Amino acid sequence: MHRNNLHNKKYDFDVLTEAFEELEPFVFENEYRTQTIDFAIPDAVKALNKALLLSHYNISFWEFPDKNLCPPIPSRVDYIHHLAELLQRSQLDSDTRILDIGTGATCIYPLLGQSVYNWSFVGSDIEVESLQTAQKIIDKNELNSCIELRTQNNAMHILKGIIKPSDTFTASMCNPPFFRSEEEAIEATKTKLKGLDRQNEKLVRNFSGTSKELSYKGGEKAFLHNYLYESSQFKQQCFWFTSLVSNIGNVKSMQASLQKLGATEIRVLDMIQGNKVSRVVAWTFLTKTEQNEWNKKHK
Repeated sequence: MHRNNLHNKKYDFDVLTEAFEELEPFVFENEYRTQTIDFAIPDAVKALNKALLLSHYNISFWEFPDKNLCPPIPSRVDYIHHLAELLQRSQLDSDTRILDIGTGATCIYPLLGQSVYNWSFVGSDIEVESLQTAQKIIDKNELNSCIELRTQNNAMHILKGIIKPSDTFTASMCNPPFFRSEEEAIEATKTKLKGLDRQNEKLVRNFSGTSKELSYKGGEKAFLHNYLYESSQFKQQCFWFTSLVSNIGNVKSMQASLQKLGATEIRVLDMIQGNKVSRVVAWTFLTKTEQNEWNKKHK
């Protein structure tokens, strides 16, 4: 994990259960005499993440339906830290405004980015119900002054209809849908739970998230290339466009497409979280002169 990530070490369950008592019934000592939870139980995972948000990020309210994906806080905040490092290297560490594409019912990236770096956010999503849940989280945590939500009304678009003519963003961020269909997502979840010796259908439903959270026609590659193309239509309104990329095979095709679209810089930021390796791909269309002018304007 990123060196600034608070979750590089093992969880201190004494601290976490003190902050959030509802976590305590799920904590037990395993065969290695280490405190842990059963990560195959959705309620346990949600309780752990609530405890992390409360004890480390001052997020007191984080409620959402069981059908929605429960994002792991350590990996989500890792993206935030890597993005912050990118912005600092570009001298973009003041007056930071981020576009979170597909913010979801949990609104997790805006919550973390605002808490850790005091960034302001616009979060977009295609699901109205998810945005209503996210808005309640924003309201309860009194974050309306720094987090705004917008509805994407056209499933064919990602940035169009969201970025207004008057908008400028320091960066965009995105955790794209990975699967090509809901059926593919469910099968992958069943395989994961089988490895954990869990095959209960209720667990499968709770772990899978909604179809729009996890799937997109054509999968991750199709989503990313749509995103790349639309980003080229907003070249002057966002300094850095970024996205998580789960499948490393998609990176080369992204680089080739971005060069054709006129990107002036492309960076690949590796993210290592335990045995899992993913990456953030970042790109900009601004020339060095335009970058310098941006920095002067936004100081």
